[in-house]
Amino acid sequence: MTAASPGIALRRAWAERPGIASALTTVDHKRIGRRYLATAMAFFAVGGVEALLIRVQLARPEERLLRPEAYDQIFTMHGLTMIFLFVTPLLSGFGNFVIPLMLGARDMAFPRVNALSYWVYLAAGLFMYTGLLIGRAPDAGWFSYAPLSGPDFTPGVNTDFYGLGLIFLGISTTAGAINIIVTTLKLRAPGMSIDRIPLFVWAWLATALAIVFAIPALTTAALMLELERLYGFHFFDTAAGGDPVLWQHLFWIFGHPDVYIIFLPAVGIVSTVIPVFSGRPMVVHNWVVMSTLLTGLLGFGVWVHHMFAVGLPQLSITFFAAASLIIAVPSGIQVFAWIATMLTGRPRLATPMLYAVGFIVVFVVGGITGVMFAAIPFDQQVTDSYFVVAHFHYVLFGGAVFPILAGLHHWWPKITGRLTHERAGAVSFWLVFAGFNVTFFPMHISGLLGMPRRVYTYPRGMGWDALNLISTLGAVVLAAGLLVVLATLVWSLRAGPEAGPDPWGADTLEWAAQSPPEPYNFTRIPVVRSANPLWDPPLPHVDDPLAGGHRTPETSLGEGDPQRILRMPEESWLPLCMALSLAVVFTGLITTTTVVIVLGGLLVGLVVAGWARPGAQEAPA
Repeated sequence: MTAASPGIALRRAWAERPGIASALTTVDHKRIGRRYLATAMAFFAVGGVEALLIRVQLARPEERLLRPEAYDQIFTMHGLTMIFLFVTPLLSGFGNFVIPLMLGARDMAFPRVNALSYWVYLAAGLFMYTGLLIGRAPDAGWFSYAPLSGPDFTPGVNTDFYGLGLIFLGISTTAGAINIIVTTLKLRAPGMSIDRIPLFVWAWLATALAIVFAIPALTTAALMLELERLYGFHFFDTAAGGDPVLWQHLFWIFGHPDVYIIFLPAVGIVSTVIPVFSGRPMVVHNWVVMSTLLTGLLGFGVWVHHMFAVGLPQLSITFFAAASLIIAVPSGIQVFAWIATMLTGRPRLATPMLYAVGFIVVFVVGGITGVMFAAIPFDQQVTDSYFVVAHFHYVLFGGAVFPILAGLHHWWPKITGRLTHERAGAVSFWLVFAGFNVTFFPMHISGLLGMPRRVYTYPRGMGWDALNLISTLGAVVLAAGLLVVLATLVWSLRAGPEAGPDPWGADTLEWAAQSPPEPYNFTRIPVVRSANPLWDPPLPHVDDPLAGGHRTPETSLGEGDPQRILRMPEESWLPLCMALSLAVVFTGLITTTTVVIVLGGLLVGLVVAGWARPGAQEAPA
């Protein structure tokens, strides 16, 4: 057998047919990851336009650009888009593309479930935006507090697009999380023991576990809301014995862990970028792992700090105030580890590193204001003010978008095989960094001066005029910086220099593959001997029992010892058909058409039967 034969045989086994049919049936984790990235960026652009409309509306007092009803729909869809349709899916795109490569695997554990997750995400996003296209978008805020979101105060289908859309989207998020958990625990390269798992993968493992436990609370709340709105139930109706505070508990049991569902993968990106561009392994690697897991765990114990002004018993909220203070400890460990890694290494201020450092700055500011909310009297004073808006944008935009841009520039050469323009990258960073701070820092001041959230306009003479104008000008600068990022990436696709396998001198396994990777990822499955395998000379390989097959090895949970060979499924129409069938079900629910609901249910049943038929399942070879 010639040296080229394994690669040729593997390409024959793993390559998917070109054409539209292949685009609709692919189960390749890299193609699905790129789709997540592209789709999430499209939703980001739409959410950004909504944000600019909000800022233009608030730039001057008594502005009439948007009617109150339109403003309610715009700011609600902005929140839903950024939280549910942009940040988490885009981070899922990185996870889909990078995690199997980092683990030394050839695909995700359940490739067809991976494809299903994407198609359901796309269908759910389009479902929710259908409401905006017909002028009936959700309009009760991204948290849709009962009873204001109930049938008495919000008639029509606006909030139904919210409740049903979140149930629909939860299918995608949960399926994707389970896939990442199984992939991380069972498809690692030989020798990749638990303590050698890359920090980005650890962050996504903590995130996926949080998703599995958090999403059911949101799904339950949305289901109860829809039963109340569509079928006359009274879960949140006090006149019939319900309790609107129940909605807040259910929502925030999901909502605060969701902050860390967004934050932890972003932290994983920063923990990947900083060692590479500092030229040394992460300081206190195991402490960073433990702090990541502890952050995900403690995130489930602080939800009531969103409810300090509700009127709950003083003793109970005191415990949640203490938990809200304690959760700053693991985040502090991570910040000090990043700084120590840079100080003890030789930092290179390439574009990914600039965005990582910018993240640390803005996240520390957001973290400080977050700890302030743990003080119950302060929280009660600033609740529902623009101080809260400033805080969560520092934590969520600063804590997620800066790492996302770091990851985008870091992995762009791996995804496309092309390098970006470093000078343009630096320009984009300074525009984004300046625009972000000019946009959101003044909101702290306007909030302290009493400006409430969710107002579509305000009278003159309140002391908010100049602050709102500054924020709007900052939003324009921020948008310009993001456009420079887009232009840089487009230029790279057309004229960027070829990257080669490892242009950064990185330490994790994805850089051992070609750029962009082959359909099978690795010609030979690598063997791992440390947490920084590419910095261990030389990189060994196992004897390849997989040459020419559509298979990947399964390894043990703890030590990463080889156990058996898994046969991986190939292209399939089933994921797309399942997503379309579910879309029929939710279309029937939003229109309250029983025939359409039953038809969709039958279609779902048929797809499930096809998925479960003998020979169609993921199975060992």
